[in-house]
Amino acid sequence: MPSTPTFGNWIALITLGLIWGASFLGIAIALEGFAPVWVAAGRIVLGALTLTGIALALRVPLPRTPLVLGFAFGMGVFSNALPFFLLGWSQQHVTSGFAGISMAAIPLFVIGFAHFLVPGETLTRPKVAGFVMGLVGVGVLIGPGVLAASGSDLEALARLGCLGASLSYAVGAILTRRCPEVHPLGFGMVALWSASAFMLPVALMTDGLPAWPDARPLAAILYLGLLPTGFATLLLVGVIRSAGPSFLSQVNYHVPVWSVLLGVLVLNEELPGRFLIALAIIIGGLMLARRTSLRARPAL
Repeated sequence: MPSTPTFGNWIALITLGLIWGASFLGIAIALEGFAPVWVAAGRIVLGALTLTGIALALRVPLPRTPLVLGFAFGMGVFSNALPFFLLGWSQQHVTSGFAGISMAAIPLFVIGFAHFLVPGETLTRPKVAGFVMGLVGVGVLIGPGVLAASGSDLEALARLGCLGASLSYAVGAILTRRCPEVHPLGFGMVALWSASAFMLPVALMTDGLPAWPDARPLAAILYLGLLPTGFATLLLVGVIRSAGPSFLSQVNYHVPVWSVLLGVLVLNEELPGRFLIALAIIIGGLMLARRTSLRARPAL
């Protein structure tokens, strides 16, 4: 049963939001030299190598039971390989606003699954209201073009792909929580190697071997593999295992906030006038979702 989030859990959640918010910069640079499918495959393989190196250095025992290995495979596919592939393809045919808001819907999928599948994560009205508030806040942050059409012939299918990626992330979070007791590092390492086994054949079949890139996109791939994939997977598994998938899913409301701030600080982009309003709505939603009340009745 998930415990009450600790101070360490909150620090990990904020850190994940910052790391994943910064990943948009890394992806944009990596695409200068790699196809989208190779950006996904490359970061997953590098993430797996990163966790393997740490696990070997610390002599962490690897999971061996078939049940745990099955959960690790499911986490790797649903939390990494499948959503990376779906988003890589879909974002060529939808607006960035729609992609952003579809990712912000992940917490709504997670709390629905968790209500039935995770003990101690009962769906309550304050929790639902808080998560919906966070979704509204992300919509305000992205702006009026959030549901705008891109004009692509494949846009309808690509929108389904974005929602499929959100659903996949939610399934991966539930699988991670339901797994029997296991060391987070060993679990994350096996999960990323499972995702690598899924993504590498897809990349080779769809795009062939990539040409050797320039230093800039190569550095971006290294960053994506080390932090947003490798280190972030370790944090993700630890938070889900201790505080639960619903708590972790709130990071999807932090990511666009950090993305906007980093765009202003690093790329000298203009800070949207609606930023503070959106931030207030998101923080209010997070506080409402985490509010515990003995009088709160289940929503279902």
